[in-house]
Amino acid sequence: MGLVHRIGAVAFASGLVVFGVLGLVNQLELFTTSGTPILGLSSNGLLSVISLVTAALLVAAAVRGGRTASTVTFGIGVAFLLSGVGGVLVLDTPFNVLAFRMSNVIFSLLAGGLLMVLGAYGRFTGRLPDDNPYRQAGESGAADGVDSDAAPLPTIYPHADDAVAVRDLADAERAVAQHSATAEQAAAVHAIRDVRSAEDRLVAWRSATGPATEPSAG
Repeated sequence: MGLVHRIGAVAFASGLVVFGVLGLVNQLELFTTSGTPILGLSSNGLLSVISLVTAALLVAAAVRGGRTASTVTFGIGVAFLLSGVGGVLVLDTPFNVLAFRMSNVIFSLLAGGLLMVLGAYGRFTGRLPDDNPYRQAGESGAADGVDSDAAPLPTIYPHADDAVAVRDLADAERAVAQHSATAEQAAAVHAIRDVRSAEDRLVAWRSATGPATEPSAG
């Protein structure tokens, strides 16, 4: 899912870069409300600059990771929708500082909806698949390589082998999130997916993986 969000963010940013650069190349007046046609849309210098800044945000989010790209893409989608609604209200008025025309309004509404769908894709659903990185992340960032803190494991262990079991559990959850888990790891992680307590998760993990990780006596 993260790759889809990152590619989508970069693709949309590419279009904004072309639109913004063409506006700057044509040396459009910064705050004119009349606008000049660029790629079928009306533009001025301010809109060109905003387009380039938005493109930079999308690219930076894509570089940061899939979860960041998803969040930023969704947020920019909301901003596009709001700009479309606002553009309707200021058409043919002195407050139309972005030189919007009806074509800009339609584009903003369509682009905003598309970006919101892209940002939400595979993330904001009622029941995510077990191997979905956002399910593994639990909104804490595991999709971008940061371990989930929804159910933190204890840092002090009563048995020496507990640390090994906890490490194996973390490695298995990370492997499932990255689609590189073995069949045994995937099955064990799936078996404890509904266990929330840190202690219960450790016990359930030992049960799912067999006696190999049982704590040593004493």
